[in-house]
Amino acid sequence: MSDLENCGGNCGSCGCDCGSEGHASVTLTLDDGSVLECAILTVFPAGEREYIALLPLNENGQNEDGEVFLYRFNEENGEPQLGNIEDDEEYEIVADAFDELLDSMEYDEIVGEDELEEGN
Repeated sequence: MSDLENCGGNCGSCGCDCGSEGHASVTLTLDDGSVLECAILTVFPAGEREYIALLPLNENGQNEDGEVFLYRFNEENGEPQLGNIEDDEEYEIVADAFDELLDSMEYDEIVGEDELEEGN
């Protein structure tokens, strides 16, 4: 599990400094023209497409509210491209896949901790 997944972008709580340079991030220009830095959580499949989960960061490199942005993801000529999710049905498929991914990561973390405790 990455540092970002451990702290949810609140680097002050875990000390991982995941919002700093050296961690994968992307700069989004929103519809209103504002610019937002986001940490890349993961790229994952859902249905027949790939999607990306982004964690919006404030000016201190932290995520204040736990909000996650989901976008379509593909690469053209080696360059990443993000696209909007087109409708509610597609969003539900993507959100369910992301939730399942988080659940499996949480399960893996719990199982990993149990195995460590058994080894002691």
